[in-house]
This record gives sequence, structure tokens and C-alpha cells, in this order.
Amino acid sequence: MSFTLRVEHLPGVLRIYRVGRADPIIVQHAESNKRPYIHPIAAPDGKGILTEDAPSHHPWQHGLYIGLNAVNGIGFWSEGLGGNKDQDGSFHPLPIEHFQAAGNEASWTVHTEWRDPSGSPMLQEEQTWSFTDRGDYYELDLNWRLTAEIDLTFGQYPYGGLFLRMPFRKETGGDVYSSEGRRSTDAEGQRARWVAVSMPIEGREGPAGIAILDHAGNREHPVPWRVDGQLGIGPSCCIAGEWKLAKGESRTFKYRAVVFCGQIKASFIEQAWKSFCGR
Repeated sequence: MSFTLRVEHLPGVLRIYRVGRADPIIVQHAESNKRPYIHPIAAPDGKGILTEDAPSHHPWQHGLYIGLNAVNGIGFWSEGLGGNKDQDGSFHPLPIEHFQAAGNEASWTVHTEWRDPSGSPMLQEEQTWSFTDRGDYYELDLNWRLTAEIDLTFGQYPYGGLFLRMPFRKETGGDVYSSEGRRSTDAEGQRARWVAVSMPIEGREGPAGIAILDHAGNREHPVPWRVDGQLGIGPSCCIAGEWKLAKGESRTFKYRAVVFCGQIKASFIEQAWKSFCGR
């Protein structure tokens, strides 16, 4: 069963609803002079919220979002809330563009200028999102494009790129599983085609989760992954080593997030990855 979607657009915010439902199932934020991010993402059965915004252990993390470290030595990760405030750059999104909904699909684009601490532009970012409501699960595709305003070196770092923060609680735990069969923090820094995370969610009896799929055409595929102590996950080619963009040069990455109810089913995620990569 799939649902018909509608889009509500306000300055800096895009909300996607199932027609006839009062609460949005996914919300894109792109407020002026702030990092764009997606939160909340509701469970496909409507029971509980699967993302967390600004947790106490990492207040600069926002649901599903993008950040990088060591871009010409500048950080685009901790938003001035970490230990190197003077070395943190800033995000400057334009109004959300190309938003539409048709049937069970919706799409939109967010353009953002990334600036160094002095306010000078370093790169242009384009996030193009496509959302498909499959009824008992969602597919959320990202086409992520970076274009250098100046010559850029992306330094080797333990994390950076697309990242997911779910509402982990130590007392209730959770599960991480990778395409290579690694669980929990054993998947940290290891290469995989996909990584899934599932955990108990407030407002529902069983767990729910999200898998992130790395497209076969991406740099460093199968990419190394960040898996932190609170089960935050993210594909991160910068774990593998330094890379560069010359002024005017662009690079594109493709990812798919699969949002599901229940425990991680590796066969389902594997088939989703094959479908995503046309295999």
C-alpha cells in the first residue's frame, strides 16, 4: 500500500504529509545561515520519530544531515559548538527549490554556500532529494554535489559526509549491521556497501530503523563508515584518505536511505541496494 503525498512550503522549511494525515512524515529544514537538515522522519507506520535533533552528547547533529572536516583546515561539522570554534566555517542555504509532490513521490533541492570563518565562499553544495512512500517503508534518495569556489583539499578524517542521528538511549540499546556482516561499533571505519541501524523508538512497541546505501559509482565504494558510540552512522570517503577539488571542479555522491519498521532484515536491505545500483 502506498499513499498520496502533499507538500507544505514555508520560509526555510518543507513539510511532506500523507494526504489526510495531520502530522508530517518528513521535514526538510533550510533556515537562513544554518546547516540544512532533515528532521523529523516518522516511522512508516506512523508510530514514533526515528531521527533526533541536537542531542546533548552531540548538539551540532541534526537528524539526517551533511558535514565535513578539514576542508583546507576548516571544519564544517560542529557549528562552533566544539573545541575549535575559530576554525569552524558556516552554512548559508538559499530558499528551497523545485519542490513538488505527485502520487507517492516528492522531490526538492537545497543549494548552500559554505564559507570560511572570515565569510569567504569555499564551496557550493547542492542537495537534491527524492522521496518515495512505499507504505510499509520509505526510500529517500540524495544526489549530493560539491563545487569548489577555490582549490580545496579534503583532509583524511575519522568522519564526515552524510550522517544519521537516531534517538539512541544507552539503557535500551540498538543494533547496527553492515553489508559485510559487522555489528555495532565493529563496523566503525570498515568498508561496506550499506549500513543499517535499528533501535527502540518512543511511542512504539518494537524497534524501527534506517539503512543508508552507498551507490556503486561513488568515490571509494564500498566506502568506509563512521559508527559512533551512540550508533550514529555515515558513509565517509575521507576516512580512506585525502582528496581534492580544483577551483570550479565538482564531485557528486549518491545515497539512498531506506526507512523501515522492525528489526534489520539484511536480505531486504541487500535487495534495496541492488535495486538502487541497477543490479
